[in-house]
Amino acid sequence: MSSAVGTTTLPQDQDATGLAAAIPAKAERSLWSNAWREFRRNKMAMVGLAYLTFLALIAIFASVIAPHNPIQTDVRTAGQYRQSAWIEDANPLKTGSWDYPLGTDSIGRDVFSRMVYGTRISLVVGFIPMTLILLFGVPLGLTAGMLGGRVENLLMRFTDIVYAFPALLFFIIMQIAFGDSTVGRLLNGLVLLFITLSVINWTGVARLVRGETLSLKEKEFVEAARASGANSSLIIRKHILPNALGPIIVASAFIVPGAIIAEAVLSFLGIGIRPSTNLDNPFPSSWGQMIQEGYRQWQVQPAMLIAPALAIAGITLAFTFVGDGLRDALDPRQQR
Repeated sequence: MSSAVGTTTLPQDQDATGLAAAIPAKAERSLWSNAWREFRRNKMAMVGLAYLTFLALIAIFASVIAPHNPIQTDVRTAGQYRQSAWIEDANPLKTGSWDYPLGTDSIGRDVFSRMVYGTRISLVVGFIPMTLILLFGVPLGLTAGMLGGRVENLLMRFTDIVYAFPALLFFIIMQIAFGDSTVGRLLNGLVLLFITLSVINWTGVARLVRGETLSLKEKEFVEAARASGANSSLIIRKHILPNALGPIIVASAFIVPGAIIAEAVLSFLGIGIRPSTNLDNPFPSSWGQMIQEGYRQWQVQPAMLIAPALAIAGITLAFTFVGDGLRDALDPRQQR
């Protein structure tokens, strides 16, 4: 009987072994693949990402998409405010035409072409200050959180002083004080605007990274790395920074719309991007400038005000949706 039992159990063991070998082990998902899966589940975040991709393509191919040079004037419609293409007017010079989809301004410039080129400034003003802010705020926060003691106290008190200064007031002072300088004239004021938006907005990132560093450096894997002889620089590069990337990425997504709105406000006040008369300028107009020009003429040419206002609202909402999606996707508590 025992031999019979042995002969019957042996094939069952072999079948179980073969079945286990035939079923491939499910690969573990990485943090970033899980984050991308969660991000795709957020419909509004995907809509925001698609819209931002669309705007990026418009900015890259602006010279192909725009039907006219945004600086060039049309003497035939100067002073007439040609209406949008679907609007008719008793004056033939004001009647809309698809040659000028959103009409023209008081000196005959195509509003649609100016909108297309304004996309470049909005994206550049958003991403370059964000990069500068991260390049300054992240190292400062890592240094303060990792070293602690007097170094942390000194760096954080400096951060508090900068944070206490009113941001809008600082922007206005910088633009007025250096607007006519050599730096202020570079790229029609874009370089000065990059510096202005970066000098004071790094404090939030520095505080965030410092808090993440203080939390992470007490974790077991960091203690193990320190016990194995790794120095602070190696621990930051291999352990602290990679694990703090999630909050940093989320913060970056919210920095961009803030910079875009700040540029629009400064341009509306007349101290932002300088008006350009160079036909070959790659950054001839901004949406903030168009709002500043259009709010006076909105009754005779409403597209001059409505179009850039909707564009700024759209890009701000898109970045907000993407930021919310990233925050949920990179939060382990939100993982399903």
